[in-house]
Amino acid sequence: MSDNGCGFPAPGLESFLFKPLVTVGGFEFNKVMLLALVTTALVVGFFWAAFGKARLVPGKLQMVGEAGYDFVRRGIVYETLGKREGEKYVPLMVSLFFFVWIMNVWSVIPLAQFPVSSIIAYPAVLAAVVYVTWLVLTFKKHGFVGGFKNLTGYDKSLGAVLPLVVLIEFFSNVLVRPFTHAVRLFANMFAGHLLLVMFTVASWYLLNSYMIPAAGVSLVMTVIMIMFELFVQAVQAYVFVLLACSYVQGALAEHH
Repeated sequence: MSDNGCGFPAPGLESFLFKPLVTVGGFEFNKVMLLALVTTALVVGFFWAAFGKARLVPGKLQMVGEAGYDFVRRGIVYETLGKREGEKYVPLMVSLFFFVWIMNVWSVIPLAQFPVSSIIAYPAVLAAVVYVTWLVLTFKKHGFVGGFKNLTGYDKSLGAVLPLVVLIEFFSNVLVRPFTHAVRLFANMFAGHLLLVMFTVASWYLLNSYMIPAAGVSLVMTVIMIMFELFVQAVQAYVFVLLACSYVQGALAEHH
């Protein structure tokens, strides 16, 4: 925490830095990496337990798993790609949704209290998976020339402005798209965590001063921020997967 001169320890970038839990051969394993591994174990373990021995009459765990799976399948994948084209991509999108969501939820879990996705490396890797999938599907579906046209919006009817359109579309789709896909998730979780830390620290600071009534207001704001952050966490997982589906849809669309 940094001191701004008035005694209040305002949170800063140090809130996103963690000392290594273990160091092996120069490799540092910290809290964020641990949370990412636990996230993977939770997602894989949950769906393994829910569907490993699926029954015709589902138990409670299978019902919860089916509800979550069906939400992503029908609410995102089918709505974007259609049932026929989308079915083969459901496992990928379900995995992305729950992985992103659990990474976000750590922000409000006691002891963890940190969203993994507020570290840019994690959204970047997930966005890279989507990006590579999108490019592979584009060139597989349309071939090299058709794929290039798909990526750049090539349309000879544009006439003299065609080179400019191709350049802009190439820059937007091939270079900017994976960046914005990752940063959208990262920036929202980064800002949300910083706000939660600020209100939490402010509540504690005011409680230990003569401004106890203000501490109550700050505490109420902290609770409101936690509830709002829970909503944002789910929305960001939804948006991340919705964009992934829209990219796949664009790769499979016929170029005109």
